[in-house]
Amino acid sequence: MVRDTPGALLFRGGGTKQGWGAPAELVDAVVETCGLDQLVEHSAGDMVAIVGAGLRLTALQAALAPSGQWLAVDPPLAQGSGESPNGDGATVGGVIATNDHGPRRLRYGSPRDLLIGVTVVLADGSVVQAGGRVVKNVAGFDLMRLLCGSFGTLGLMTHAIVRLHPLPEASLTLVFEGDVATLGRLVLALLASPVEPAAMDVAGGALWLRLEGRAAGIAAQAEAARKLAGTHGVRPGGRLDGQDEATAWDGLTAAHAGEPGETVARAATLPDRLHAVAAALREVAPEATLASHAGLGLHTARFRSPGHADAVRAWRQRVAALGGTVVLRRHADDLGNSADVWGPEPSAISVMRRVKARLDPDRRCAPGRFVGGL
Repeated sequence: MVRDTPGALLFRGGGTKQGWGAPAELVDAVVETCGLDQLVEHSAGDMVAIVGAGLRLTALQAALAPSGQWLAVDPPLAQGSGESPNGDGATVGGVIATNDHGPRRLRYGSPRDLLIGVTVVLADGSVVQAGGRVVKNVAGFDLMRLLCGSFGTLGLMTHAIVRLHPLPEASLTLVFEGDVATLGRLVLALLASPVEPAAMDVAGGALWLRLEGRAAGIAAQAEAARKLAGTHGVRPGGRLDGQDEATAWDGLTAAHAGEPGETVARAATLPDRLHAVAAALREVAPEATLASHAGLGLHTARFRSPGHADAVRAWRQRVAALGGTVVLRRHADDLGNSADVWGPEPSAISVMRRVKARLDPDRRCAPGRFVGGL
């Protein structure tokens, strides 16, 4: 189908992130992957699965759960949204193509870290494979890492081989309240400590620390985290488990997706820049809200007021001065060109252009959607 369909192609799974990236320069046909929805193979002993790119992430997790395993990604749009044309949440292929993730990236890594093999249809219709079926493999060029976060500009993924993790035996979240500067110092102290959180987010005037694993280990880590917080003058705000914990993290995760009518910008900085990033946002857009995967140095700002294009650009300049970058995820119409969505071209843009030219010389795959107009 790819070989015989002329013109520019746009690839779509669940459609939850069609608004991400710059608009494609030209679309002659849209290829939907939702028919590729099989769990082809699950090797529970090896903790590896072969998955069709169109399989919903929620369906995959449900299929793996009886074996006590999961694909350790928790992106905000896994359950879908009212704006999704296919309505049932993100697909595995879409999550990989955008390298999307949630709070637990701190412990488990991003989709890029969990992908060990891939099958791809290139723009000329040729089918290629990269990686393999085992976690430790060095087969061929690392094409699969190139595909992660490429927004469908290099080819159409049909199948992915992913590394799985055991479902945690227990989970507990500690909440610490304080100002951003104090919470930022506590984040750095926790990162330098023996505590191993699954997630560590700052939002709504609090630090949310999620611990996962065996019950006895969680209790010991929770006590260590409380003592460390006390030495930094941070007061405890409570603890959550069970459904209360799940509901709280659903809300924290959803804050990184935004709502219709908002512009959502993601800043990436060193973890010690949290206070400066927050201060810069208050300066340029006092009405905007900030939610941070603080342990990762990833900060999501949501702009609601009309005419916020200038505020977004000003915040990007201030984050750049801190050594970081800002990429738009959800954006208003006047922020839709490639330069405004992705920001300045990265230093590797010449290499990226050569990769694009080699894999898609006629620019058939989502032309213009990615950074630098790729």
